[in-house]
Amino acid sequence: MLYSRSSLASAFLALTPAVLAAPQAYVSAPASNVVPAVPPPSVRSSQVTGATSHGPYSGTPTTTGALSTTVLAASIPALPPNPTATTYPSDGQLHDPQPAPYTPAGGLGTNGTEPVYNVRSDFDYQSLALALYQEWIELDLFHDGLARFSVEEFEAAGLTAEDRFLIEFMANQEVGHSTLLSNILGAQAPVQCTYNYPYTTVREFIDFCQKLTRFGESGVYGFLEHLDSREAAQLLLQSITTEARQQVIFRQFDGLFPMPVWFEAGTPQSWAWTLLAPYISSCPANQTRLAWQNFPALTVLNQPNPARINANNSGYGEATTGSNPLNQTNVPASDSCLNSTVAGEDCGPAITQNRTIPLSFPGRQVYFSWETPGKAVGPNNSYVTSTSAGAAQFVVWVTQLNATYSALTNISGNSGMTIQPDVSTFAGDPAINGTMFVAITDANLTVSPFNLSMINPHVVAGPALYQAG
Repeated sequence: MLYSRSSLASAFLALTPAVLAAPQAYVSAPASNVVPAVPPPSVRSSQVTGATSHGPYSGTPTTTGALSTTVLAASIPALPPNPTATTYPSDGQLHDPQPAPYTPAGGLGTNGTEPVYNVRSDFDYQSLALALYQEWIELDLFHDGLARFSVEEFEAAGLTAEDRFLIEFMANQEVGHSTLLSNILGAQAPVQCTYNYPYTTVREFIDFCQKLTRFGESGVYGFLEHLDSREAAQLLLQSITTEARQQVIFRQFDGLFPMPVWFEAGTPQSWAWTLLAPYISSCPANQTRLAWQNFPALTVLNQPNPARINANNSGYGEATTGSNPLNQTNVPASDSCLNSTVAGEDCGPAITQNRTIPLSFPGRQVYFSWETPGKAVGPNNSYVTSTSAGAAQFVVWVTQLNATYSALTNISGNSGMTIQPDVSTFAGDPAINGTMFVAITDANLTVSPFNLSMINPHVVAGPALYQAG
């Protein structure tokens, strides 16, 4: 057992009000041991396996726009490095007294203070609420695919009873993840919604899962290091690493090379929300709202289609918007890789697959189109896409540790073309690989993994997922 009963009780005492995994509401008592006379929070954990409905939203929103308060500036100003950022002499020696034996000085949360697993700021709350929206959709998504398709359809896609059980187990993992985040956030934590999914076949379902878990994982990496609550960050880290394993498994089920990169990218919260929101149909009227931006949707018109022997033969009927899955129905039998018996062509479920013809390559012409701002999206159509950027000029490729720009050319209205760059993270590691992110920008702003959100005011449209490998 990792934690004793007493340590768990004290650690979660700060969650006021809180929801525990047991099917009962719980409100921790203040110092006077008097429970406040307030209604108990709704019990999320008893609802996580309940059925949800599916399909598009057809009602009228009662509110629109992201959650907002007084806005102090149009954007976060770019500042120089902290003056103390380079003062530590990185020479392998100890420079300060040790607080205890075998314990070097420094670190955050290392002074013996009892941890409190709560949120400490609006940034914390909104970031973890976004993560909870993600966990809820994954819980429903994994169940939906298993319920929607027959055993025969799964087996025709090369997925056995054992594979289906693994998907069910991953859904069970989401019960734990959603309960954990509900505990941390308290009584107003977002609840499960209804969803609208874009897949029609087992292969499209699997591809959608590998894409949704990709931006869910990257969306957490983008804010985890910025959380004020280091304790909450610790617990979230221990759940998102599980999601990373899920993403690899869905890539294997999708017939893709399981991990073609050396590093996983992190993305800003508004990027994750832009990709997630279109699949949420409706939420309860009193649902906690998010403050993150929804950018106009970006479509990759000639998205590499891993259901084909030659993924680059994809037609315009196989374009994908945002994180939509591959299109299997448009692939002729002669170019389907699922049942190919030729080495290097097969893309059936496997521990690993190594394709002879790469999904993409440097120098490839990539075509885009994008929506204009002002479209109603997300739960109850109550969020509105927006951008503060100027005219479209660049494509930013966010992958691994890199944010690389290429010129957007042949611009006509809301469409354009670019050339896939030839760039490496380190020698021997082509940066543009795996399931990665592209967006249209008005400038080629220099950003890095820790401050990638500085690019948001310059995003014209996107992101979209690009199936580079």
